[in-house]
Amino acid sequence: MEVDGYKIEPGADLVGANLAGARMPGADLVGANLMKANLSGTNLSGANLRGSILWEANLSEANLSGTNLSGADLWDANLEGTNLSGANLWGANLSGANLTGANLWGANLMDAYLMGANLSGANLSGAFLWGANLEGARMPDGTIHD
Repeated sequence: MEVDGYKIEPGADLVGANLAGARMPGADLVGANLMKANLSGTNLSGANLRGSILWEANLSEANLSGTNLSGADLWDANLEGTNLSGANLWGANLSGANLTGANLWGANLMDAYLMGANLSGANLSGAFLWGANLEGARMPDGTIHD
């Protein structure tokens, strides 16, 4: 896959990369290290980010609809206003993530870790939350989950 003339391979080390506004639908970034990367406004719809590291990454307003993020580590990531409709977040670590206003319609959050995540105003309609750990998470209605 190429972004702005640069070839990106699965498992790439993209720590701190500025990919804001990039168009990468269907990208294969399995196991990529995107820690502290700026992906705001990026189109990654249908991408494969299984097992990727996205600690403290900025994914605000990104399009991640239908993206495979199973087992991804999104600890403290900024996902404010992000479109995650139909995304596979099975077993993903979203601890401390900012999901304010995110669209998680129909997303698979089974066995996901959402401890301390901010889900204020998020759309969880049709989301699969079986086995998800929501301890201390701020729910869409503003309440804190026990």
